[in-house]
Amino acid sequence: MSIPSAVAAKNIGKHVTTPDGVLTILEGISFEIKQGESVAVVGASGSGKSTLLGLLAGLDTPSQGDVMLNGEVISSLGEDERAKLRGEKVGFVFQSFHLIPALTALENVMLPLELAGHPAPETEAKSLMVRVGLDHRLQHYPKQLSGGEQQRVAIARAFVNRPPILFADEPTGNLDTHTGERIIELLFQLNEEENTTLILVTHDMQLASACQRQLHIDAGQLVAAS
Repeated sequence: MSIPSAVAAKNIGKHVTTPDGVLTILEGISFEIKQGESVAVVGASGSGKSTLLGLLAGLDTPSQGDVMLNGEVISSLGEDERAKLRGEKVGFVFQSFHLIPALTALENVMLPLELAGHPAPETEAKSLMVRVGLDHRLQHYPKQLSGGEQQRVAIARAFVNRPPILFADEPTGNLDTHTGERIIELLFQLNEEENTTLILVTHDMQLASACQRQLHIDAGQLVAAS
């Protein structure tokens, strides 16, 4: 039995108008990612990797082509519809953590559950904080946490709704090598336990090689898939 596609790009492109004319960021990109796969998007700085990730996650819309999540075309949806879909199907881990400074670590993890109307957000969030090894940091604010601890909170927040698809944009980019290795281990451990589709952008070839496949982007085009 064939494994269904979790994410698909069909001839997508992204163009922006500048004072000097039209700038092509991405052009003619097509691929499919199966449910449960781990895929790294790699390429030089400025190649369009993060733009591609934003399009796949529904944070932005392509200038051409279609993006599909679990078989549903999202590129033609309005912002409210895309936001609803992201809340149901997508988790996101950012390089700069994007924690809310005024909320404790526990409250940051609880937030997606509260927005989704979960009946027991605190219990569920505490359980995941234990899994990422931060049950002793529940009431600490982001500024009281190290970079590695902040990223672990961000990973807990991304997984707390058990999304079928997780996107990560340079998840080890702001961390030292040792801390980055621990974050990689945690990310893949949770990914395997939850059977999540993992799609990440990275310059870290150790992280990229840990994925099942790599998509190589160069000057806005898909030049290789391995």
